[in-house]
Amino acid sequence: MATMFPDLLDRFSPRQIFAFIAAACFGLIGFGLVLQHQVGLEPCPMCILQRYAFVSIGLVALIAALHGPVRVGVRVYGVLVGALAIAGGSVSVRQSMLQRFPKPELAANCGADLDFLLGNFPLAQALPRIFSGTGDCAKVEWSLLGLSIAEWAFVWFAILLVTAFWLAFVRRPSAA
Repeated sequence: MATMFPDLLDRFSPRQIFAFIAAACFGLIGFGLVLQHQVGLEPCPMCILQRYAFVSIGLVALIAALHGPVRVGVRVYGVLVGALAIAGGSVSVRQSMLQRFPKPELAANCGADLDFLLGNFPLAQALPRIFSGTGDCAKVEWSLLGLSIAEWAFVWFAILLVTAFWLAFVRRPSAA
């Protein structure tokens, strides 16, 4: 029974796994857009950065699925997906920390949105302002099973990272 799980996963080709990753990322972006446009939850700068990470992972995975890589190609795409998952996960961890342990000064200052920061400051000045957090970033407006959107994003980034790592370094390469 211990070998049943890996054998089950080995039934899927890297192309199918990358297609699943792409579909998951685009589904998450769709869910975020529903929360924004139907429920009325406006994304904060950190939320937007996490969306960029999901879109980037989805695009890399879609390209990999269309390309159908083998061996080294699977590793390259897997490492790219993993690196983007680490980047997105880092933002979600920072936002989750702001939400779990809010600073009183953030409540009074909601700060500027991402477009303003990137349009009016060089990237080197905008990024520290984004990661310092805002009242919007620290506020939990929606949760599911006790986890905020940022915490759910972290769960998904972790799943994507583990999947990419497994695909790139653990999975037995196919003969094709």
